[in-house]
Amino acid sequence: AENSIRPFTIGRKNWLFSGSPKGAAASAAIYSIIETAKANDLNPYKYLLYLFKQLPAVAFLQHPEFLDDYFPWSPEIQETCK
Repeated sequence: AENSIRPFTIGRKNWLFSGSPKGAAASAAIYSIIETAKANDLNPYKYLLYLFKQLPAVAFLQHPEFLDDYFPWSPEIQETCK
């Protein structure tokens, strides 16, 4: 259990130097995405790359259900980002 929170503890110290509250929020969001990818046995780099390439084309404001396909436990993500 201690090992699972170690990255958070290190990140918490780094967020002190984010420069602004918005910078800290952005760092925390990316951290959350990376740790969720790891928890789902994905390669975090591949997952982020996939999200950055695919999400700009998704009309999720009109169709929020489209986001379900981009969660780390979706079958396509599991195949693509391992």
